[in-house]
Amino acid sequence: MRATMTTMILAATLLALPASAAPQVEEVSLEQLSAQLAAGKTSSVALTRAYLTRIAQIDRKGPTLRSVIALNPDALAQARALDAERAAGHSRGPLHGVPILLKDNIETADPIATTAGSLALAGNVTRRDAPMVARLRAAGAVILGKTNLSEWANIRSTRSMSGWSAVGGLVRNPYALDRTACGSSSGSGAAIAASLAAAAVGTETDGSVTCPSSINGLVGLKPTLGLVSAERVVPISHSQDTPGPMARSVRDAALLLGAMTGGTTDYAAALSTSALSGARVAVIRPSELRPALSARYEAALAVLRAAGAELVEVTPPKLDGLGEAEQLVLSTELKADLNAYLATTPASVATRTLADVIAFDRAHTAVEMPYFGQEFFEGAEKTKGLDDPAYRAARATSLRLAGAQGIDAMLRQARATLLVQPTYDAAWPSDRVYGDQYGGPSASQLPAIAGYPHLTVPMGLVDGMPVGLSFIATRGGDRAVLGAGYAYEQRSRARVAPRYLAQAGLNAAADAGAAR
Repeated sequence: MRATMTTMILAATLLALPASAAPQVEEVSLEQLSAQLAAGKTSSVALTRAYLTRIAQIDRKGPTLRSVIALNPDALAQARALDAERAAGHSRGPLHGVPILLKDNIETADPIATTAGSLALAGNVTRRDAPMVARLRAAGAVILGKTNLSEWANIRSTRSMSGWSAVGGLVRNPYALDRTACGSSSGSGAAIAASLAAAAVGTETDGSVTCPSSINGLVGLKPTLGLVSAERVVPISHSQDTPGPMARSVRDAALLLGAMTGGTTDYAAALSTSALSGARVAVIRPSELRPALSARYEAALAVLRAAGAELVEVTPPKLDGLGEAEQLVLSTELKADLNAYLATTPASVATRTLADVIAFDRAHTAVEMPYFGQEFFEGAEKTKGLDDPAYRAARATSLRLAGAQGIDAMLRQARATLLVQPTYDAAWPSDRVYGDQYGGPSASQLPAIAGYPHLTVPMGLVDGMPVGLSFIATRGGDRAVLGAGYAYEQRSRARVAPRYLAQAGLNAAADAGAAR
């Protein structure tokens, strides 16, 4: 088929772009980059080079975020091939030629290891794509590289420091370098806040997409369990693990989600500023809110009302035993699922079981355990398998408490379709001695255990640091939370770009100025 005149002009434009062309990428959305590519205003090669330059300048030097654990040596070749496709008149969709990052527990066919942050997996070059990654490639995404993470997705120790791994070191928060980037998708959060790629994929078992998104001023979605394939992702729990999109806007997250799920649903097309009009929303007011966070939350609720939502306050039920049940489920599934995964890794990976990993850590204590141990690993190794009656009972209990008696009960009580609450408080200091020291609110547990969708959207700054607003729905309500989050985002415009401060400051004037 002959190329149309438009295609011929676009091809000529792309070929004429100089190698030195450096497009602006800081705070430029995935949607905007896609439009620039479609119009021939830039190329995938130029975007990829721009992000690689930015990573060199502020991730490896300058603020030294340590958010990118490995770069893909094939990224520019992928970009060139996608530019050639576009020049020939073929576009795969909104992600065509757009560079993205993946958390380093997600396998790719690129010549880079999937380490989960552990030196035990330094040789884990599988040369295979996770199904979700294959879908991203089919949609035209450029795999720019892998992001750092809390080692083993933060399931190793009771005293862990979020964002640290033996392979990548400590991820630093781009809003204040002394503060945590949270975890376990720490690198994905910090990298996208710092505009080191258009968007990123994280993974969540309980809070690992939503916490780093909230604390790094991003939109993050933990989808309904099973909506996005978790195959060929270094596992913790088949009952709770899921990849999820992380981006600087709801529309970008929706575009990425559509590609991750194979393009069968256009999650971005249905986004509307009127999504909250007439909606009944259940409101949780956690008892542990500090005054500054409470004030920010009240401002967010006012935005929801202005958008037409009817707010109905609910009291969370007492769910005694939920934490203990979840821990037994995660420990039991960690041993079973990780053993199954390790058995599929290349021969270059010597650790073939959880027991082998525990032994590896003990043999390499100085580099693997300089700050915290592996108490969770050791507890998981003692579990009795997926046929253990105690495990089965714990799974049934956790599902019932988090779902039917938790989220579903609150939604029924309010006759609502959505539930909102603050995602977390602001980022706490990274502490190499005592690990994560946090006692504030968290919205992650119930949707994580129930397998329900959980979206966090920037709510503004508290003490100069980002906080997020959570939208939670029942199973399958992914479009509902995206729609509500978009309507809120477009009215609030609460996201503030990072400033790479050495330390977080308690600046009330800055906070007030950020509330838009």
